[in-house]
Amino acid sequence: MRIPHVMRAMVLERPGEPLRLQRMRVPAPGQGQVLIRVRACGVCRTDLHIVDGELTAPKLPLIPGHEIVGEVAAAGPGVERFAIGQRVGVPWLGHTCGVCEYCLSGQENLCDAPEFTGYTLDGGFCEYTLADQNFCFALPDVYADAEAAPLLCAGLIGYRSYRMAGQGSHRIGIYGFGAAAHIIAQVAAHNGQQVFAFTRPGDQDAQAFALRSGAEWAGGSDQMPPQPLDAALIFAPVGALVPAALRAVRKGGTVVCGGIHMS
Repeated sequence: MRIPHVMRAMVLERPGEPLRLQRMRVPAPGQGQVLIRVRACGVCRTDLHIVDGELTAPKLPLIPGHEIVGEVAAAGPGVERFAIGQRVGVPWLGHTCGVCEYCLSGQENLCDAPEFTGYTLDGGFCEYTLADQNFCFALPDVYADAEAAPLLCAGLIGYRSYRMAGQGSHRIGIYGFGAAAHIIAQVAAHNGQQVFAFTRPGDQDAQAFALRSGAEWAGGSDQMPPQPLDAALIFAPVGALVPAALRAVRKGGTVVCGGIHMS
């Protein structure tokens, strides 16, 4: 695979400003890293939090983007998991220390010294990007590039929140009906669970989308569901939804805060 010396990238120089198209040198992979030719990269709500300055510690200048699908163009020393030309995906969590109690117990997401793709590490709004081989996924061919990209963040956090709701949850409420919600609503409906969707009050388009995605009821976040919930998943970045969800959930139920940023 021929790798150019220069690539195009969309760069955030300061929060609150538009991304700028720049030409940059293609980076070389280091120990344990792969160089990925980007084929697709989704836009996540977290990217907007970073650009808007609501997540306050990005590396600057920064190439955002953490729903990356691409192919391995080059490999650094010690790379054994992937071959040149293999299709891979890169998610939000980009690196951890590997030695703290959380990393050693399979809870890398709680590492005290993490690095994040498109936040503290350059991401995928470019033609080539670097990634740690241990934080990449091999992707099945059943998904096209654009279909696979949202699964690397919305799909991951949605499924993890859904799993934390518990096996016995039959009535599940979802607050904030965006990317993660519309994926997990389909999963829950497929598994025979009842889905209750909560959107911004009066957002009829989102409510109609929720009903098409498998919800059996959709209303505003200021409403109570027709039945008490076994669990509630909160994906919207609105702290006031936590007490609202607690009121909607039955005694002994579960409320999961699934987002990265919340007011």
